[in-house]
Amino acid sequence: MPVVRLSPTFCSYKSLSRRFYQREKEIKMKVLHVPCVEDNYAYLIIDEDSREAVAVDPVEPEKILKVAEENGADLKMVLTTHHHWDHAGGNNKIKQLVPGIKVFGGSLDNVEGCTDKLENGDKFSLGKDVNILSLHTPCHTKGHISYYVTSKAGEDPTVFTGDTLFVAGCGKFFEGTAEQMYQSLCVTLGSLPKPTRVYCGHEYTEKNLRFALTVEPENEKIKQKLSWAQNQRQKNLPTIPSTIEEEWETNPFMRVDLPELQARVGCNSPVEALRELRKLKDNWRG
Repeated sequence: MPVVRLSPTFCSYKSLSRRFYQREKEIKMKVLHVPCVEDNYAYLIIDEDSREAVAVDPVEPEKILKVAEENGADLKMVLTTHHHWDHAGGNNKIKQLVPGIKVFGGSLDNVEGCTDKLENGDKFSLGKDVNILSLHTPCHTKGHISYYVTSKAGEDPTVFTGDTLFVAGCGKFFEGTAEQMYQSLCVTLGSLPKPTRVYCGHEYTEKNLRFALTVEPENEKIKQKLSWAQNQRQKNLPTIPSTIEEEWETNPFMRVDLPELQARVGCNSPVEALRELRKLKDNWRG
């Protein structure tokens, strides 16, 4: 399954998204949550036609392999979003357990066990019908990759965002700037089709929405989603996936273009507002 390099002029994220999104219905793609360590999620993506599978951030490989076996899936590759141990820390172990498995990761990240380094715009496939597009989404780490995944079934596309985009939040700026996070959130990920399902790396939704309400206390969409998230967690159910559309409605870090939100945090530009929001969230103890 060779990686194909796309030239920067090949197409925009929006046009590329549409090319994948509008394909004819042929097969189905299954995404399974695999809770790991304290509050992480790894994921198993299964091409239901070929029964081939890919794992996203399998920090506890035995759990992923158990889920794959239970679903009759043949694990072929690993998608690593970034180098932090709670995402990449299981890569070497899974290589021992599954000899010959491919481990993908960003070229600018020192990803444990990486066999195939990705650049922005690289694409490859799972089975015959599932397409995977590498999107460079730096800031949390320099080489952070989000994975945009589509199938020929015409189902809503999915994006695996690691620690760049959380439901109603974003990752800390460990290795980047507010300018980079704005580009990653609002331009790169924000340009994906609105129905795109967002699978992030942590179960932070309830806390993120409570913070979002301190920024936009009159936002009814945030209130409704917080109530739903609290109900989900009381049942020990995940609050993931979200969608790109829901994030535009409820995620303050993606809403920084709004003048009223900028005013709430005393800023005059989207990037300034994003920088200030991150400082506020870092110090928030709600």
